[in-house]
Amino acid sequence: MKNLKSIALALVVVLSTVSISAQTKKVDAANSSISWVGKKVTGQHNGTVNLKSGTLVFKGKKLAGGTFVVDMTSLTATDLQGEYQGKLNGHLKSEDFFGTEKFPTATLVFKKIAVKAPNVYTVTGDLTIKGITNPITFDLATTKNTAATTFKVDRTKYDIKYNSASIFSSIGDKAISDDFELAVALKF
Repeated sequence: MKNLKSIALALVVVLSTVSISAQTKKVDAANSSISWVGKKVTGQHNGTVNLKSGTLVFKGKKLAGGTFVVDMTSLTATDLQGEYQGKLNGHLKSEDFFGTEKFPTATLVFKKIAVKAPNVYTVTGDLTIKGITNPITFDLATTKNTAATTFKVDRTKYDIKYNSASIFSSIGDKAISDDFELAVALKF
């Protein structure tokens, strides 16, 4: 009985130490940013989309996890104004692209993290857009209160095929690149 109490006490101490060493930092969504660039044969468009919520998990000073929710209904072009901006925003939110009425959020969950350099990590996570989940890998640089990354997403993997030259070979100068780029700046 005495040994059982000792083992139980040791287990409680170990579990307490593990939970203390892992720190979850809530991302300040209002002061974080996500910018996007989508390219086409005849030019490009750029804009923003808002982070709804996010957390980063650290064990000691090392990144150990992360979970993010993006508000896809906030998707907006910033290179246009007025009527043209409204038309592009509407088209990006339509079923041709992100279908934000049916899929108002996108998510990213970190699955694997490897140290690449001091305060730089190679992250592999599950990215879900339009209810479709695919793995994605990118580098993430961190400081005490910030994290930043830039990476590309192949939209065709998420059933966003509108004017894709890889799917519609005869599309010509109306082709839109399959990849769009995201630049993410997080504050926590």
